[in-house]
Amino acid sequence: MRAFLLLFLLFPVLELYVFFKVSTAIGFFPALLLIIASSALGVLVMRVAGLATALRARESLQRGELPAEQMFQGLLLAVGGVLLLVPGFITDVVGLICLLPVTRRLIGRRLRERAEAQAMRQRAFSDDPFAGRPGAQGNAPRQPNVIEGEYEHRDS
Repeated sequence: MRAFLLLFLLFPVLELYVFFKVSTAIGFFPALLLIIASSALGVLVMRVAGLATALRARESLQRGELPAEQMFQGLLLAVGGVLLLVPGFITDVVGLICLLPVTRRLIGRRLRERAEAQAMRQRAFSDDPFAGRPGAQGNAPRQPNVIEGEYEHRDS
């Protein structure tokens, strides 16, 4: 939590420092125009990427497939668009990295591997040793635990 707070406080200072360095190199108004242009590009990317992702997801659903990959690609495009909307050169660079197809595939593959490893760890520590194995005996629906007893209702 402290690391996040420290990053939250230092990031605007770092963005201002980079803006100052860029504005001294190319001038204040060209640097400001770059920031405004990147924000406009972010708006455009979010509009186009959202529509394209929705269309690709609908096509996948019509073919009977889960649109997980398309949704993740759309999520990364949206993150890239939001990062382009945020004023600053560091966020613009990270946003452009999110927009590149090569990096989206790389990030997608890494996150998918992490998710699969996490799912395997959860299966390893589950109560049912046969959980997740198709055709295993443990996949049969469990009977509920029932405690039989008698009771007597007393009014005082």
